[in-house]
Amino acid sequence: MERKNAWKEYTAKELKELEKLSRGYLDFLSVGKTERECVKEIIRQAQAHGYAAIENVLEEGRPLAPGDKIYAVCMNKAVALFQIGEEPLEQGMNILGAHLDSPRMDIKQNPLYESDDMAYLDTHYYGGIKKYQWVTLPLAIHGVVVKKDGTAIDICIGEKEEDPVFCVTDLLIHLAGTQLEKKAAKVIEGEKLDLLVGSIPLKEEEKDGVKANVLAILKDTYGIEEEDFISAELEIVPAGRAREMGLDKSMIMAYGQDDRVCAYTSLAAMLEGKKLKKTACCLLVDKEEIGSVGATGMQSRFFENTVAELLNLNGEYSELLLKRALRRSRMLSSDVNAAYDPLFADSFEKKNASFLGRGVVFSKFTGSRGKSGSNDANAEYLAALRKIMDDNNVAFQTAELGKVDIGGGGTIAYILSLYGMEVIDSGVAVLNMHAPWEVTSKADVYEAKKCYAAFLKDA
Repeated sequence: MERKNAWKEYTAKELKELEKLSRGYLDFLSVGKTERECVKEIIRQAQAHGYAAIENVLEEGRPLAPGDKIYAVCMNKAVALFQIGEEPLEQGMNILGAHLDSPRMDIKQNPLYESDDMAYLDTHYYGGIKKYQWVTLPLAIHGVVVKKDGTAIDICIGEKEEDPVFCVTDLLIHLAGTQLEKKAAKVIEGEKLDLLVGSIPLKEEEKDGVKANVLAILKDTYGIEEEDFISAELEIVPAGRAREMGLDKSMIMAYGQDDRVCAYTSLAAMLEGKKLKKTACCLLVDKEEIGSVGATGMQSRFFENTVAELLNLNGEYSELLLKRALRRSRMLSSDVNAAYDPLFADSFEKKNASFLGRGVVFSKFTGSRGKSGSNDANAEYLAALRKIMDDNNVAFQTAELGKVDIGGGGTIAYILSLYGMEVIDSGVAVLNMHAPWEVTSKADVYEAKKCYAAFLKDA
């Protein structure tokens, strides 16, 4: 039952393919640090591969044909790609679903203040983080500011070599005796995760001169007023490009690999698909890290409504046909698992853990304690997937998320399973999950893409 290390099996040709995929993935991670940035890059790549916006297809009003490629976007933070297959849509789809959001800090709506000649932006963390991991790092600001007239101003500060960066400060070790006695969850409090952004006062300002200077810079550089923070979505993320890791360059270290590693490999598999029997879908959504809520999360009707539009293009829409199309679909909920870490072995049950370099990970169930909140995939579906993986020479492993009663987690799998379709979690093992810098194996990235391509072709 122990799985082989995939690196031992690769031919020279496969290693070349692996490195090409890794270069594309490194670039994707570096330009896509927010959901909006990811969606923008996904649309760019999709259009280059012949995908058309659903609005354009609806305007044309023509029926869909096998091979047609369509994408739909929800609020610039979720996207669904479809390649129409030979079978009627009523017979179901093969769906790859992942999420684009990652743990981070968000700037509040009334964020800017000055204290003792230093200017700060007040933040609220997003998703599950260890707050102490986010202090003293070089950080960047990414996002959008929308003015009252509807003008959208894209913000990205901290990524270019000439850009400034920002940080959350920490107490020096010499004065930290009391701090170090606290539990890790309390060493840094949520309200202490404020971003230091300036220290030079305007000379003519008697009060809050540093804040005034920061506002002047924002006005001169971006045309932003203080009240524009009300209609802004600004995310604080680690500054810097994704990097190769290890003397052998076998790993990737980057922000946001949960779950952009599965989003990118799903996209790559989708874009290379040709002459598919069943309609293929790559569904990349927002808000998974906070429960898949909201209009751009998996609990919204975005996906269901888009499938209804596709059925209607062929004059086939009805509530019954929509339900049939969803029920007869199969899905890989493409999300990451916790890679076994020998330095923290006590948190894992080794026989049922995922390992770097041993291929894509199938998780029959997630949840916590007694599988609470989990989609628990059925045995028949697992058997079918085993055959697809073996027939296509895909290295895979099975795992659960840590020891029983240690913890757990959830994905979007249970939401899609509500339609009655077969769903299982399938993704990449990650070290340092939810930390500012996460680690994956290039081999697992490569095997995940192979897995998703085989699934779209053969499921």
